This record gives sequence, structure tokens and C-alpha cells, in this order.
Amino acid sequence: MTRRLLFLLPIVVFSALVGFCALRLILVAHGHTPDLIPSVLVNHPAPAFDLPPLLADTPGLRTDDLKGKVTILNFFASTCVPCRAEHPLLAGLKGDGVTLAGIPYKNRSTDAASWLENAGDPYDAIGVDADSRTAIDFGVYGVPETYVIDRRGTIRFKQTGPLTPELIRQRLEPLIKELKK
Repeated sequence: MTRRLLFLLPIVVFSALVGFCALRLILVAHGHTPDLIPSVLVNHPAPAFDLPPLLADTPGLRTDDLKGKVTILNFFASTCVPCRAEHPLLAGLKGDGVTLAGIPYKNRSTDAASWLENAGDPYDAIGVDADSRTAIDFGVYGVPETYVIDRRGTIRFKQTGPLTPELIRQRLEPLIKELKK
């Protein structure tokens, strides 16, 4: 009898894994996506920071720079595969009253600068967060993470994970249009 139960154990474990996967697929189909992690900072002022520039020909990044324009703040890393996937989409977000700012996260400045030189630099400003204090203040725990900050310096949106064309079209573009009014 005990041998029969041991024989059934792999089948039970496999069935439980299949059931869990099926449940996750059903939840995702109903809109429960883990990449939409809420942030307590949404609708609150952006944390204060003053970061030196990453590249000699770009400005650094300060909280005061966010005021008066809509800003998309992107935390990225040169070693991050999802960051590389979203990178070509970033350039299309800036301009016409929108500033695109970047902060390398847990990334050596030389590596980030080299990657931007090779992949193209879409950012208007890039700040170096050497001690990750700014990332901690924003609640960043992985990359990419993107924030939309309104003209008053208030965080209005947070995206955990890479931006996609659908997300940009459905969420970011309408929000940016509204914030520019």
C-alpha cells in the first residue's frame, strides 16, 4: 500500500503544478498581471534627488528639473535584457513638452555609458545614482521601472517591467496627453 502511494506522488505533484499554471493563466486573462505593481508614490511628489551626469555632453538630473514639464523617468541597466527590449521605444516618448530622463540602476557608469553609446541615447538627461539612494527612495527593486511625473513634480504612473507598444498606446500616450493640458 505504501509503495502505491509513493508511486502516485509524482503524479500528484505534477497535477498540482499543472493546476497552478492553469490558475495563473486564468488570472492573467482576467487582468491580474504582476507587472502592474502599484506604488505608494503614485499621486505623491517625486522624492528629492540631485544626481551628477552620466555623460559629459548631457546634464545631470535634479528634482527641480522635473517641474514645469511632463517627465518620463526610466531606471535601466546595461545588463538588463528587458531594458534592451524597451530601449528602442523610449525615443518615441520624448519631445513635444515631454522630457525623457534615465537613471542607471546598480550599473557601473562606464558600462551604462558604453551601452548607450552603442545602442543610442534617447535620454534628455541621465543621472548617476552611485549609491542607489534615489532608486531606494523611488522604491525601485528591479529594472526596468518607469515613472511618469507631471509638471508639478507629482508621480502619476509607475510601470514595473518593460514598456511595450500596447502599454504606450493604451496607457502612457493618453496619460501624457492629459498631463500636457
